[in-house]
Amino acid sequence: MMGGGTAQPKALPGTAGAEAPKGSGKIAGQVVDATEAKPVEYASIALYDMATNKAIDGTVADEKGRFSLQKLPAGNYNLLITFVGFENTTIDNLTLTDGQNLELGAIKLNSSVKQLDEVTVTGQAALIEEKVDRLVFNAEKDITSKGGDAADVLRKVPLLTVDLDGNVSIRGSQNIRVLINNKPSTIVASSVADALKQIPADQIKSVEVITSPSAKYDAEGTGGIINIITKKNSLQGLNLNVDSGVGNRGSMLGLNGNYRKGKIGFNLGGMGRISYNTPTLYSLEQTSFANGIPTLSSQNGKGNTSGMFANYSLGFDYDLTPNQSLTAGVRFGARNMLNQQNLTSQLYSNGILDATSTRSVDVKNLSGTLDANLDYLRTFKPGQEWSISTLYSRNNLTNNFDANLLGDANELTGRQKNLNKNLNQEITIQTDYQTPIKRNQLFEIGAKGIIRQVNSDYRYLIAGPTGGFITENNGTSGELLYHQNIAAAYSSYTYTTKNRYTLKGGLRYEHTFIDASTREGGNLGVGNYGVLVPSLNASKTISGTTVKLGYNRRIQRPGLQQLNPNFNAANPQNITIGNPSLSPELTNNFELGLSRTIKKTFINATFFGRSTNNAITQVSQASDTLVGAIVTTYQNIGKQHAYGTNIFANIAVTSKISIGMFLNSFYTSLTGQAMGLDGASATVTNTGFTVGGGSFASAQFGNGWGAQAFGFMQGSQVQLQGRQGGFGFYSLGVKKDFANKKGSLGLAAENFLSNRFNIHSTLNSAQFSQVSNAYLYNRGVRMTFTYKIGKMTASAPKKRAKSVSNDDVKSDGGAQTQQPAGTPGGGTPR
Repeated sequence: MMGGGTAQPKALPGTAGAEAPKGSGKIAGQVVDATEAKPVEYASIALYDMATNKAIDGTVADEKGRFSLQKLPAGNYNLLITFVGFENTTIDNLTLTDGQNLELGAIKLNSSVKQLDEVTVTGQAALIEEKVDRLVFNAEKDITSKGGDAADVLRKVPLLTVDLDGNVSIRGSQNIRVLINNKPSTIVASSVADALKQIPADQIKSVEVITSPSAKYDAEGTGGIINIITKKNSLQGLNLNVDSGVGNRGSMLGLNGNYRKGKIGFNLGGMGRISYNTPTLYSLEQTSFANGIPTLSSQNGKGNTSGMFANYSLGFDYDLTPNQSLTAGVRFGARNMLNQQNLTSQLYSNGILDATSTRSVDVKNLSGTLDANLDYLRTFKPGQEWSISTLYSRNNLTNNFDANLLGDANELTGRQKNLNKNLNQEITIQTDYQTPIKRNQLFEIGAKGIIRQVNSDYRYLIAGPTGGFITENNGTSGELLYHQNIAAAYSSYTYTTKNRYTLKGGLRYEHTFIDASTREGGNLGVGNYGVLVPSLNASKTISGTTVKLGYNRRIQRPGLQQLNPNFNAANPQNITIGNPSLSPELTNNFELGLSRTIKKTFINATFFGRSTNNAITQVSQASDTLVGAIVTTYQNIGKQHAYGTNIFANIAVTSKISIGMFLNSFYTSLTGQAMGLDGASATVTNTGFTVGGGSFASAQFGNGWGAQAFGFMQGSQVQLQGRQGGFGFYSLGVKKDFANKKGSLGLAAENFLSNRFNIHSTLNSAQFSQVSNAYLYNRGVRMTFTYKIGKMTASAPKKRAKSVSNDDVKSDGGAQTQQPAGTPGGGTPR
């Protein structure tokens, strides 16, 4: 029989007191979380002889919760399973005969934090989990983000920073990869910030932050990998969930259904969001020096943004046999973002007003995404499996603007238009194989191929007050054709010693083939390249403190927005243009992590360092054709170093109240090339500290009531030519579950103490200086409603086919733009 918290002798398997088993019997099983129905990684398993009550063998569960004890003699045994945060669980009176293979199936562990009545209360330790190679934030326990998008969820995750435009960084690095259910998506390849707006917060189950990826992952992502896991349902039966919300800044409606009968399962989901009532206000002053004469450009902007976002998915899985499964899925995404701005600019030469101009600009940022996958998994024995995964992903992007030029009397004097259509599509196939070696080793090997195509067709058109548009013949129109094919192979080895040291090492090789050209200029001469990527992770628990060491080498390929040569002059004082000749950057990462549970407090501290060569970043210079304008592009600047620490603590104040606190601090040094006053390239160095932190609290009350609060502040960050302004965010939410647990009603408010937030940023070089202030109006309140229809019954979890994970392309979600937030074509100011 199975019980919780059963006392056992203190002799541990693998110690001098343990007897070496001799025989031909075998006991295997899988350890799972009783509440979440998901594997418990690296749980400890000890086997005791019932007659002597001595430990005779033991092992550690693998990443899937699987374990196997082999070469056991016939006899009667008790099995003890233990893991931090769960009750000790025993299986008594196991009788094993010679040569018997005893499969125990799923062994469920219960949380060690319980109320004495029938309600189970999950403390803060369950909101954030630390695993051997990642940190997991269980977003489904967060009520303040409900009705929002993925950016609202990621703001709560330790190690992550999300600015007010949705740009994400890990430990100050925005060179990251974002996966959705372990899969890549071309929606993320174009812009992480835009992609997060399409993913409803209500559909996110958890967020995994992997700061030291093993060789099994693509080599892309200097800062690490973020894996967003959406809610799934593997239960038997039929159900339908209705999620809705309405607020002063946006509204949403979602329907998600699941059906499972026997070996087959389907899921269908759809959710739409609209945003509105989001005014923006900013000011900018920049001085440029041309021929020794200072030109001051003063600009003010006022406008509004709105958007429509949709996400639809259809999934299918089928158990071909007890050890074979097939999984397929298709996901559609749509984004329709509109930005209207009125810009007033004044140019002063030597302190004398030369010109005043006004323009009304409409920016359209549209996206349509398709992801389709088909995956197969074959399991041979516990821990031994082979999979084939395929993926087709496509994203059509449109980035257009229309501008009306107005005179002093507000009359129309001219028109401008930028048309930019982009296509990003890729086909991926990969195969993975893993097998255990004895009881304490795991060997993994795999190969992968990606065929990727990026196209950008761009035109810059002008017209007078009347008449048709014509194309300017100044190099601002053209087409980029960018083909990138990647071949990769890896091997990984995990070894756990008898003293519970865990070592995981791997080696990955990736070779990139590039064919890049423009319609007007021909081949760009970007060469092929190969990279060898080693990784090493180690962990050990010493006197209650878990110590983790990690090293890995990463590559960062340029993404679509960095490559796109489109001449974006929606704001003529801040022009952006990509660089299709960019090379990849290479980074060495080191980290040391310490974690410990002291009574009801869990503390984690990580110290890290990274060194990047050929770093991709934005570089600005004064325009040589437009007086007072600044042109920003992307370059491989050279060296970038960062050193810092992340500290967070989770405190279970009572069984109903928990508090979390976190602090991020790092020092950055950048060295690169920028234009000097004489137009020649000069070495530029910038250094400085960035400090940020915050706190969150949650409470559960009687009768289904709950409350949660969150707040953080992020200091200004160092850029090559200045500092990007800091920002803050806070929220408060309450929720009431209905008596039958089928529905809930919630109310959440954010930034409710102030009408707007100011981001103050500066840029400096020998050619110019710039000061910008972006005022964001993000005070909001929303009401949410959820209801579940149908009934599901529990079934044993099945192992599903694995899916493709492309993490190899840099997106502009990691790149701040020079333009103030709300500026046409711009994001958060640097």
